[in-house]
Amino acid sequence: MQDYQFYWSIVFDALPQLLSGAWVTLQITLLSVVIGMAFAIPMSVIRQNGSGWKYYFTSWWVELSRNTPVLFQVYIMYFGLGALEINISSYRAVLIAIAFNNAGYMAEIFRGGLNVIPRQQMSTARSLGMTSRQAFRHVIFPQVFKVVFLPFITQCVWAMLNTSLGMLVGLRELSGATQYAQSVSFRTFEFFLVTAGIYYAIAKFIQFGAQLTFRLMYRR
Repeated sequence: MQDYQFYWSIVFDALPQLLSGAWVTLQITLLSVVIGMAFAIPMSVIRQNGSGWKYYFTSWWVELSRNTPVLFQVYIMYFGLGALEINISSYRAVLIAIAFNNAGYMAEIFRGGLNVIPRQQMSTARSLGMTSRQAFRHVIFPQVFKVVFLPFITQCVWAMLNTSLGMLVGLRELSGATQYAQSVSFRTFEFFLVTAGIYYAIAKFIQFGAQLTFRLMYRR
């Protein structure tokens, strides 16, 4: 290690490739969080109050997403669907897999938040003339999101880190771009050290953006 020579100029030359991969990573992260939330919110309500096939379907989704490796979910979306002659790009496969995983975890996060909110608040909102949807949107969910903010942000960062699995299905996200660059230059240590720093910066960006949104939503 003492004789190791660092060649940072090679990393600098490949920086546009790494940043392009980082942009793909950020895209998939944001889209998977939005899509995951769109499914997770109604799933949490169904898991809390539902019955019948909807309850069993959402329970199956939550159990499968939380108790199987994300790598397995990515492989199913890419190679599994491909075996059924349903061909989708590696980008879409990774996006769908991570959104599926996010929905399962977020559904349980939001359900935990719902358990904290007194049930009387819904009936009170209904007595004021609100529909169930209006009551949930304007009364219940703002309180739930405030309660679950920290685990929600943790899940967002976890989703970002899971995008690195795209490398295994040929996606040029940050890890994929790094793998390609180091395989050409053989400068493994430099590239992965810089990439770790980029992942850290993205995680902090997500946390900062979420905290800013939280303050704007709940400022007094």
